Amino acid sequence: MTTHGSLAATTAEASWFCCGTAWGPCGSAGGGACGTCKSASMQCAWPNTSDACFAITRPDSCGDTLLRQTCGHTFYIKNLCRTTEIGVKIADCGPQTDLWCGEKSCCSGSCATDRLIDLTPAAYSKIGSLSTGIMPVQVRS
Repeated sequence: MTTHGSLAATTAEASWFCCGTAWGPCGSAGGGACGTCKSASMQCAWPNTSDACFAITRPDSCGDTLLRQTCGHTFYIKNLCRTTEIGVKIADCGPQTDLWCGEKSCCSGSCATDRLIDLTPAAYSKIGSLSTGIMPVQVRS
């Protein structure tokens, strides 16, 4: 079991998603669980923003115990194959982690397992290429 409590630093996978007004590869979409999500902003989705969110995303199905973090909380994300780190704020619930248990992504010998965080296209493209879809990252609070 992996515990992502204080998230001093943990490795996991990141993917990207669309929300809010049209931007880049995204058409218009809803404002996310927090109502403020925008694809062009430095934001993310976290699987334990509320009881309702946790019931959908089910990170416990992958053996992950996640600390509850709510709308506006800041995470720092770094692609394991790059040195750039970005700050993102929670604006939605996701990803649906139980669909990706055991999924693994690697780059340059650095690997991570299980999707833990979704980034908006603006945030994802700051540390990786949208064409990759998923990337191994370090996540910390």
